[in-house]
Amino acid sequence: MATDSPEPPRRLLLLTGMLGAGKTTALRELEDLGWEAIDNLPIRLLDRLLEGDGAGESLAVGFDSRTRGFVPGEVIARATALGQRPDSQLTTLFLDCQSPELVRRYNETRRRHHLAQDRPVTAAIAAEREILAPLRDWADMLIDTTGLNSNDLQFRIRELFSATAPRTMAVTLTSFGFARGMPPVADLVFDMRFLDNPHWEPDLREQTGLDAAVGEHIARDPGFAPNLARITDLLVDLLPRYARRGKSHVSIAIGCTGGKHRSVYTAERIAEGLRDAGFSPTVLHRNLAGRGAALLEGPDRA
Repeated sequence: MATDSPEPPRRLLLLTGMLGAGKTTALRELEDLGWEAIDNLPIRLLDRLLEGDGAGESLAVGFDSRTRGFVPGEVIARATALGQRPDSQLTTLFLDCQSPELVRRYNETRRRHHLAQDRPVTAAIAAEREILAPLRDWADMLIDTTGLNSNDLQFRIRELFSATAPRTMAVTLTSFGFARGMPPVADLVFDMRFLDNPHWEPDLREQTGLDAAVGEHIARDPGFAPNLARITDLLVDLLPRYARRGKSHVSIAIGCTGGKHRSVYTAERIAEGLRDAGFSPTVLHRNLAGRGAALLEGPDRA
């Protein structure tokens, strides 16, 4: 008798560290990767946060010495108990930074350390480091951000967590007509006007790139197949590289004169190739339903 497969556990990341070490940057990057990110949640509410069904969710909780109820021993005890729950998969990350660099960052931003009171910032940082020592020793992972800028830290977070990110990069293929202007936002643009134009075939003029006869006409052009393969291979190589750099959406525009024949057919064939390579592109045909699209293919247009 078949049994239902167990639900995937909720991924829970507890993120802490020295103030100024980059917690906010790390949480924002995790959010871009699809995690639900919460900062400075009172420690006593941590158990309540995990109530209810959260199978497969990814939750990142940031806290530091300013968080209400922050006592390192209590944090470790609560987190240890959470780590024993069968419905949760717990990971802990500590962000550290050398004291001279933290002093430089505080001086640069003119922020006041909450432990400073009447003491210099160096004394406040030293006190904070002593308070956080048990958490630093206990954490599963540690990132020293002393020599990292914001982009470096974002890249490091992606290296650690993008493989288990709950959402993949979104890819959109948009066909369009140059006669109506290019899409306002496009990362990559490919021009299909070098292909033979079906507009000049009376039987094909009123059809579109979604119709078989138009597709057959375009595919017979000697330049179509080899260039389709080149474009598809290029995208299969580029898209993972964009993803590793943290790009959450890539917009690819495929253009011809009126946006009705060549760009539509090519966009559909590129989408097929990307799906075969494991991507899930969304295909949009911007000008396909526009009134008077055929009028854009004037006598002087190729």
